[in-house]
Parts: sequence; C-alpha cells; structure tokens
Amino acid sequence: MNEFSHIPVLLNEVLKEFRDSKGTIIDATLGLGGHSFALLEENKDINIIGIDKDIEAITLAKERLKKNSDRLEVVHSNFSNGIKEILSKNNNITGILADIGISSYQVDNLSRGFSFYSDNLDMRMDLDSHITAKMIINSYSKDELHRIFTEYGEIKNPIPVTKMILDYRKNHTINTAKELSQLIESNSKISSRIHPATLVFQALRIEVNDELGELKRFLKNIENIKNVKVAIISFHSLEDRIVKERFRAWAKSCICSDDTIKCICGNNYKKGDILSKKPIIPSQNEIRLNKRSRSAKMRCFRFYE
Repeated sequence: MNEFSHIPVLLNEVLKEFRDSKGTIIDATLGLGGHSFALLEENKDINIIGIDKDIEAITLAKERLKKNSDRLEVVHSNFSNGIKEILSKNNNITGILADIGISSYQVDNLSRGFSFYSDNLDMRMDLDSHITAKMIINSYSKDELHRIFTEYGEIKNPIPVTKMILDYRKNHTINTAKELSQLIESNSKISSRIHPATLVFQALRIEVNDELGELKRFLKNIENIKNVKVAIISFHSLEDRIVKERFRAWAKSCICSDDTIKCICGNNYKKGDILSKKPIIPSQNEIRLNKRSRSAKMRCFRFYE
C-alpha cells in the first residue's frame, strides 16, 4: 500500500470552512496529515498544530508535511489532553478541526487488527495502551459484552452474538480478527449489505479506545474558547449525536430547566452559533471515489469573541 494513498474525507468542504483563516489551526486528529497538507498548501497565512496518539501515523504525517514543516507542530497525545495542553499555552488559535473516524491507514494495515481479515486482534489507536480487542473478546463477562454490543455496536438484540462468543470461548481462545469475523459470519442468519461482524467490531474498537469518552472530554476542554471556528467530522450516529447535542447546548442563551416557568438564569449563556442546521455530508462523487466517506458528517460551530 502506498503510505500516502488515503483520501481525506470532505476535503473540499473542510478547505471551504477554513479558507479565510489566519493564525493557528489545530488538527486535533492529524492521522496521515491529509487535511493538514491541503490546508497548508492552500493557505499560507496559517500554521497548524497536529495532534495524534498513533506514533506510526505521526511519523508518516511528518514525512508527508515536511515541505511545510516550518508551519507545523506535532503533539503526541490523545486529542482531549492534547487540545487542553495547546489551549493553555497558545492564544492565537483560530480554528479546530477533528476528524474522529478511524484512518484508512489503520484499517488497511493488517497488523493493527482493525480489519475483518487481520491475523491480529488489537484495534488500539495508541500502541502504548494496554487494552486490546483480544483481551476484551476473551475476558469480558456476558454482561460486559452485552453492554458494549448494545451501547457501542447499537445491536438491537445482542444476546445471540454474546452467547455465540461465550460458547466458542469455552474451548478456544479467539486470537485473530479473521477468526472472530468468520465466527460471526458463519453463524449469521441475516442478509445485509454490510459484513455481519461490522457492529461487533465497531463496539470493540470504541471500547478499546474509549472513543465516546474521549470525544466528550475533548468537547468539554474546548467549550470556553473565544473567536474560534470548530469543525468536527464523525462517522457513526453515536458520535454525531454527542456533537449535535453539545453544539445545541453551546448555542442556547437560556440554560434554565424545561420546567422553569420564567427564566432565572440571566439568559446570557450563548457561546456562539451553529453554522449549518444540517450536517455537511459527502457529495455523490466523493462517495463514488471513496466509499469509506459515505457515513461522514461534519458539523461546524463558531465561538463568539
């Protein structure tokens, strides 16, 4: 695989959102640097601080972005802690971009264990983490598996897949993603356009990387910034719902409870504006060129000065 062959999602839309920016933009999920590369090429008035917890991705991104290395700083961290650290030291932030999906590099690199066809079962975005998908699938109790399949996989009836895994575990250790996906596929009775193991893998990946907790902490850490545009790209309904609800809360002036008859809060809590009523989604042309983009949604918010 060409190490720089990945296609950043919603690239034209991201460039449009930050076209007139100056100062410093934080790419909170640098990945292989696709968005940052395009932003730096198009806009000579910006610097970028990129954050990523995947050291392999950082190495590749630095190589890709070396042409503009004088306008680039890279922080090795998860994006919630990284953003907190940067904001505490830098007063010139004008934009924040976060593409919170799994990168093509991580999916296509079979050694990382995200793919259905991998001979590994890892799914860690941060290779220094001690929690792996193999550990979860082989050690979690019935209730714990049921919880993550319900909450993170959004599987309507997780009982059959949970029982199947527990029964298989009585005599086998599940060592590879390929073994797990084949086990699920061979026992699936539902015909679907997506692989029958998709939602199980989604649940495992979210649990391994604490993705929803990380997103909530990230949003908490940016909620008091001033005069900054924020663009967040998500890839499944759980993430999108969190972003949508937080943006709505930031855009409310009155924070009284719904059962309050008359406002008593002062009605002056609005932090900024939601920049589009509906999420920005890929064009049909982009989806044809990059099928992985089809579930992407971008929401944008502008904090007041």
